Amino acid sequence: MKHRISRRRLIQAAGTVGVCTLIRPASLRAYAANQKVAVGAVGAGVGTHDAKQVENAGAVIAALCEVDEGRLNSWARNHPNAKLYTDFRKMLDEAKLDGVVVATPDHTHAPISMAAMRRGIHCFCQKPLTHNVLEARRMRQLAEEKKLITQMGTQTQSNPEMLRLRKLIQAGALGEVTEVHVGTDRPIWLQGADRPPGEDPPPKELHWDLWLGPAPMRPFVARWPKDHPARKLRSFRHEFVYHPFVWRGWWDFGTGALGDIAPHAMNIIFFALELGAPTSVEIVDTSGMTAEMFPEWSILRFDFPARGNLPPVKVFWYDGGKKLPQELGGGLGPVFVGTKNTYPANRGPFRDGKGQPYQLPELAPEEWDRQNVWADWIRGIQTGKQPGCNFSYSGPFTEAYLLGNIALRVKGRIEWDPAAFKITNNQEANQYLSREYRKGWGLDEI
Repeated sequence: MKHRISRRRLIQAAGTVGVCTLIRPASLRAYAANQKVAVGAVGAGVGTHDAKQVENAGAVIAALCEVDEGRLNSWARNHPNAKLYTDFRKMLDEAKLDGVVVATPDHTHAPISMAAMRRGIHCFCQKPLTHNVLEARRMRQLAEEKKLITQMGTQTQSNPEMLRLRKLIQAGALGEVTEVHVGTDRPIWLQGADRPPGEDPPPKELHWDLWLGPAPMRPFVARWPKDHPARKLRSFRHEFVYHPFVWRGWWDFGTGALGDIAPHAMNIIFFALELGAPTSVEIVDTSGMTAEMFPEWSILRFDFPARGNLPPVKVFWYDGGKKLPQELGGGLGPVFVGTKNTYPANRGPFRDGKGQPYQLPELAPEEWDRQNVWADWIRGIQTGKQPGCNFSYSGPFTEAYLLGNIALRVKGRIEWDPAAFKITNNQEANQYLSREYRKGWGLDEI
């Protein structure tokens, strides 16, 4: 089925792209020194850790929401005073919340986050920020319109070593950076298979319709059949088909290896080099997508244009066990290739062109005013200071890396015009900028 974006939505989505100036809310609720921020958390996977970290930052976990009642009840033992919900819509309407943490499967990030922000609730959303490119554009727009404190769950902008690396690169120690290579060991879940036949009754504690959310209805299948070809694939590790955790490999629910790790591994690249939207994304090599799943492995190339005095940059992405070229040390990088020197981030010792170890510059106090990502978000709600990975930054960043999944889907190169919000060389590819939402689950329906 082709998914079309309406002209009205396209015009609404089109706008300036890039790393935006951080905004301070024009009006914030005033918090007394001893007053706690009330937070609701949605999703008991990563959300279990998120809720604890938010609590450690001084917030009160006022509500928990999870579509699997077994997981919800287990989670609730750590937060005995929280109200419990299986439907986030009811939680947002009933619970008195200052903020919400969204840590659900990728396909429900935007519907939940936008429903919360539309109600004036500050939002912490786990990576990847959204399931598709249009959602990333609209998440940024809504957060800015409502002047809310937002944060995507990745640690780069709260990591002093990454901030010091950024300072080193921007000081010109590598010369002009023209190429970056970065990889991941993901997927550590199945990709590259076809949907299994048959149907199983969902577990009695799982609300399958709520789990599907905006995605097309499909039958629940608990485990892969014993004779299914998926079991012979290199990436087969788990018996479960959809829930829990293994949803990441499915196009309808996840964003594959790229969506899982690029928010971490590519963040320092996007941040340090001040990248905006790529001009094109192409496949270097891949095992190939199936009708419904991401490939077992892929190598992609993102081309970013010049930015002022900064030159164009090529970013190469490797996943599924593919490693960087041997001349770049193999491994997973990231490796920054400059006109003076090459810097292999996250691996040491780091040596300059004379063989001497790099000395990462120290940060001045005004350059280092960060805590961990959860504490930065809670502090922002209390004071109005936007965290480093707010949606004005992470929205355009998410748009950039999710274009790689469209290249995989159409099995070729795509050329991107961010201002027109259009893939210019492949009209059919534009359908994958968004998705068709089930009735009642659209971004403006909740």
